Amino acid sequence: MTDRKDFLTREKFMEELYRYKKGSVTRRHFLGVTGLGLATSVLGSAVPGLRGAAFAQGSIGDRVVLATWPNYHDPANFEAFTAATGAAVDMNVFGSNEEMLAKLQAGGSGWDIVVATNYAIPTYVETGLIEPLDLSRIPNFDPSAYDPRFASPGVIEGKTYGIPRNLGTTGYCINTADLEGGATPTTWKEYWDLTRGALSGRVIVHDYQLTAIGNALKYFGYSFNSVDPAELAEAEKLLIEAKPHLFAITSDYQPSMRSGDAAMSMCWTGDAVQLQRDIPEIAYVLGKEGGELWSDFFTVPASAPHKDAAYALINFLLDPQIGAKEQAFHGYPTGDSRVDALMPEEVLKDPVLYPAAELLSALEFGAAVTLTDPTRAEIMARFKAA
Repeated sequence: MTDRKDFLTREKFMEELYRYKKGSVTRRHFLGVTGLGLATSVLGSAVPGLRGAAFAQGSIGDRVVLATWPNYHDPANFEAFTAATGAAVDMNVFGSNEEMLAKLQAGGSGWDIVVATNYAIPTYVETGLIEPLDLSRIPNFDPSAYDPRFASPGVIEGKTYGIPRNLGTTGYCINTADLEGGATPTTWKEYWDLTRGALSGRVIVHDYQLTAIGNALKYFGYSFNSVDPAELAEAEKLLIEAKPHLFAITSDYQPSMRSGDAAMSMCWTGDAVQLQRDIPEIAYVLGKEGGELWSDFFTVPASAPHKDAAYALINFLLDPQIGAKEQAFHGYPTGDSRVDALMPEEVLKDPVLYPAAELLSALEFGAAVTLTDPTRAEIMARFKAA
């Protein structure tokens, strides 16, 4: 018997362990919530990534701090990196480039690597938040292995600021079992209509203005990147109308889709693959009206305190064998042809990972102006506060 209010049930522990292993929460969060912080030395060999700085020895330092996305890295590869170098990987997970930018601008983030989306890189460069990369320290990077369409956003005025990490699309996932025999939707119009109709109370919208606002704009047939005041006003009206019908506004939507609390969510490519592995009824939809095509990059902040470790981790993850393990875990294409050569044929033919040309042609890369546009920021704030 206990009257402790902080007692962690077995179910809650397993939920937090699952989120940690998927990369949805940081090691610090997992240790704090579960109370395992003092048991690190005991559990280090049992749970990926728990090896702390006190046990690390190596010429690149005892740690590297990574700002990245949920469900985006295989903890086993981080454990292998730590075993090889003595540097522990401390992962900070974020839901939007806006959050990352604000944290960097505030100073003192302590980050050594930021995984930035293509449209954020020009702002990072203009504000001096990231530095040109010394490619001699990343011998595993082969520019010729990448499609220039996805790699070029990392190069500005002839200097490389970003190394390709992953690429993908933004659509939505829907549990077709909740459609009660109805046809699987194919458009963003259906997404928003279902939100306010048959799936009311069970839909998730990203906590991320680019996709939340961009996909509302697609309901009306406008550009995903529009900053036109009249078009944005229509998108805001739709978002405010949808707000009472939402289950949540979050970029960490997998737990709710897996539990069945949510039936539909805006969704990135790799999350769709991860969900479909375990719940085949979940479909991934790229709205026919268009939407987002994106590529993410490894960047190094100018203020990075552990730059040797940053370069070492980037180089480690760019090894094609490691890249193949990463893709097998998280489901996102790397864009590296050397990794593609290691992938099974069924992966290369997966329409979620490699959509048909007619669906790709309607997609847009996020534009840099959307990151700093004040109207978009105000709309997102009002939407979340409504």
